[in-house]
Amino acid sequence: MAEAPAVAVNGGKLETTSQAYLESQAVKETRALISELCRHFYNLGWVSGTGGSITIKVHDDSIPKSLQLILMSPSGVQKERMEPEDMYVLSHDGSVLSAPSPKPYPHKPPKCTDCGPLFMKAYQMRDAGAVIHSHGIESCLVTMINPLAKEFRITHMEMIKGIKGHGYYDELVIPIVENTAYEYELTESLAKAIEAYPKTTAVLVRNHGIYVWGDSWINAKTQSECYHYLFDAALKLHQMGLDWSTPDHGPIQSVRSGQRIYSESDVSVKAKKANWELNLLPRCIVLDIEGTTTPISFVSEVLFPYARDNVRRYLSATYDAPETRDDIKLLRSQVQSDLEQGAAGAVPIPPDDAGKEEVITALVANVEAMIKADRKITALKELQGHIWRTGYENNELKGIVFDDVPKALEKWHDLGIKVYIYSSGSRLAQRLLFGNTNFGDLRKYLSGFFDTTVGNKREARSYAEISASLGVDKPSDILFVTDVYQEATAAKEAGLEVIISIRPGNGSLPENHGFKTINSFLEI
Repeated sequence: MAEAPAVAVNGGKLETTSQAYLESQAVKETRALISELCRHFYNLGWVSGTGGSITIKVHDDSIPKSLQLILMSPSGVQKERMEPEDMYVLSHDGSVLSAPSPKPYPHKPPKCTDCGPLFMKAYQMRDAGAVIHSHGIESCLVTMINPLAKEFRITHMEMIKGIKGHGYYDELVIPIVENTAYEYELTESLAKAIEAYPKTTAVLVRNHGIYVWGDSWINAKTQSECYHYLFDAALKLHQMGLDWSTPDHGPIQSVRSGQRIYSESDVSVKAKKANWELNLLPRCIVLDIEGTTTPISFVSEVLFPYARDNVRRYLSATYDAPETRDDIKLLRSQVQSDLEQGAAGAVPIPPDDAGKEEVITALVANVEAMIKADRKITALKELQGHIWRTGYENNELKGIVFDDVPKALEKWHDLGIKVYIYSSGSRLAQRLLFGNTNFGDLRKYLSGFFDTTVGNKREARSYAEISASLGVDKPSDILFVTDVYQEATAAKEAGLEVIISIRPGNGSLPENHGFKTINSFLEI
């Protein structure tokens, strides 16, 4: 076993593996916390019948998180009756350092939880601070609604905001793995699910329960509560004949076969439009915005000028707001990089003590240069999104989409197809546009938004990341629609199905480009 780091105790140095450290206040507090949480989880129905378990790392600022001690509840015991001394103490690599003493008959001899190998995967692969394994009935039943489903999906529910990296409009996707006779046999399938779903903080086990991890015990507990709430909501919506996985939670109108969704009226749907034929409906559709859902002129002649003309007014009015301070921090970092690389138009941004007006003048100069160069960078997109939000709130802006867009979105929604947006604009900017269009709020038809935080739109790995996030069986389950040849090429390289959108004002395409094209979404 690797040597554990030394920590200061009473002015001296003790190893974390020493008996003195194992009896330290930090370890004692974590022992007591686990026994308290197990009683709480028992009352929630998560760890009844000796099932379920919990593990927490012993927080100590002097020790790197990856090397902190691990405490685990024992296996096969009444969780509501556990005492702090009943916990196992493990080293960071999973070696048992301290085990509880046997209790008198009829108690079973102590045994470290059968979940141990699975807990270690969450620690090793996700740098978790705590992991909770629940047998809550909700987490079991949601895996049984569709016995062929490899995922649980839900969107447009407030409690999704309690899951790390997700917001109200996002689609929450949780992988489902098949149960086994013995818990440790789940280790490999859980590890594969963690690897295949980089955004997930949980894995469901069919007919069994759920594993949830977080950066700390508070985060793991919060997310566990949100997951169980969402499972319960899905079960109730299902009983009402409503589809929890669609934005408006309307009546269930599709039949799921495995992981592909077909129209209820005709499972052999065929569409032959323009110059292509689609034999099976895609499972997901990912749409570009500029030149695809929205005229290029709207972005170039309305949004960009509005941001450019209002950047000084916005920064002056919100200069001390936390959100604006974050925007300025991002811009400082980007401009510093631009100066080092000799980017055109980049000018130094003075420190804050130079005065508000001096800082804002430099920021405005850099933002104007970035907009002029049509830079696809996060720092600019974040600030633009916040400026546009003010414009929409003041009724100074209205999003524009082509006439066929709302009709197609409604049709795809009725067929059970999930629709996402992938744009170089920030996710905030995307939500603002589709939430304030000339046809009203269209966000009810959209399941999620992607921006350049997943990668450059002209790089194949960006589309591979989207495929992993959506959790499809294969990338070709996703149809990507764009007007840009280079984006189409990158998506095709990643294995997605691709169509190029031909709209008024769009740029020309290379001869013999090889992609299917449409002039209207109604052709899909």
